[in-house]
Amino acid sequence: MEVCTIGGFEQVGKNMTAVKVKDDVIIFDAGIYLPAIIEIQEEENHQQLYNEKDLRRIGALPDDTILDKNGWTDKVRAIIIGHAHLDHLGALPYLAHRYPKAEIIATPFTMAVFHEILEGEKIEIKNKRRIVKEDSTYIINGKSGQIKLEFIHTTHSTLQCVFIAMHTSEGVFFYALDFKFDNYPVIGDPPRYNKLRELGRKGVKVLVLDSLYSGTERKTPSERIARNMVEDAIFSVRDRNSAMIATTFSSHISRLKSIVDFGKKTGRKIVFVGRSLYKYTNAAIKVGQCPFRKDFMMVKYRKQVDAMLKKIDKDRGKYLIVCTGHQAEPGSILDRIVKDETPFKLREGDNIIFSSSVIPDPVNINAREMMDKKLRKKGVRIQTDVHVSGHGGREDMRDLIKILKPQHLIPAHGKLQQETPLIELASELGYKFGETSHLSPNGKILEFD
Repeated sequence: MEVCTIGGFEQVGKNMTAVKVKDDVIIFDAGIYLPAIIEIQEEENHQQLYNEKDLRRIGALPDDTILDKNGWTDKVRAIIIGHAHLDHLGALPYLAHRYPKAEIIATPFTMAVFHEILEGEKIEIKNKRRIVKEDSTYIINGKSGQIKLEFIHTTHSTLQCVFIAMHTSEGVFFYALDFKFDNYPVIGDPPRYNKLRELGRKGVKVLVLDSLYSGTERKTPSERIARNMVEDAIFSVRDRNSAMIATTFSSHISRLKSIVDFGKKTGRKIVFVGRSLYKYTNAAIKVGQCPFRKDFMMVKYRKQVDAMLKKIDKDRGKYLIVCTGHQAEPGSILDRIVKDETPFKLREGDNIIFSSSVIPDPVNINAREMMDKKLRKKGVRIQTDVHVSGHGGREDMRDLIKILKPQHLIPAHGKLQQETPLIELASELGYKFGETSHLSPNGKILEFD
């Protein structure tokens, strides 16, 4: 078994891993690097502004040319996407053509988001696509024999996320990006602990594990806690004549549900604004995973957005605006509002609820600091970090490692500062650095006998 750490092992984003057993290669995820190109769907007059060449030039795509150099490209049988976030899915529209014989495999919601991206970017691909349900298996007939793929339901911060267990003649490869152990999710079920324990009893050879918050000494709280925080934040706005804006991750359908549920109780009309929100919400509607659909309206295109914001500006106390821009992404709806580039003008006493945390990257951190400074200058009331993470803390990681008992562990989804604490945790659990726990840069191939 050989594991190529293509991307996401030196940064938060552009996640991509390839596993080779004999003459068969399976790719896990194909994500974009968001700080290099953030929320391109929100840009004015957006008309496929990017192609593979442009995205490679700015460092937004994982450098999968390493597979060419090692003769792996023609052996790729499948590309599996674990969940619908752009740092796991966003590069696929631009890279899929390089693997024409590879089937693209994902859960219904993830595939629906993929199709929304293809449609929005006017990209056509010829790869076969396979939709798999959570807690199902799928067999790939490789040149060297059968490969069984097992898709195990887990919780994260979007819908229908899966752990992926790849059963091969050389043992089990387990891909765990991204997850947290949420026993009280707002939408869907808790993780399938019984399946994980069963795999742990049978034996796992290599585990690639989300390390983003491995240095945080906690078990990440349930989304139910975030729901309570959203409720408090919304009902703390008592001025019926002030504006209310809530911003969160477009893909976080459970969080959007909480915002809508409590926003509705205030009597305000709820409006989702922008392309990114439309893309993810529309995907959820298509797969029957948007139980609050009748409780909000959506506006997508620039003229629609400006017309709605003009209407809200005149009667601001009657509406709750839900929009993108919590990372202060250039061109996002909130960014345009703060810069006075829309018909809606912020006033002193208006309210903005950031139901998110800042992604721990210098680009995002600096952008948000500048946005918050502008908002304070306008006299806007800000509530930040009305949020719990979708990523497991150190104790979630400890639990998963102890359940699976992998022979080898590789941290992913972070820089060295995120990955090193996971190596330290592995040491606590008896792993030896360089022998059974491994730090890997992007573009390296690790061999496991």
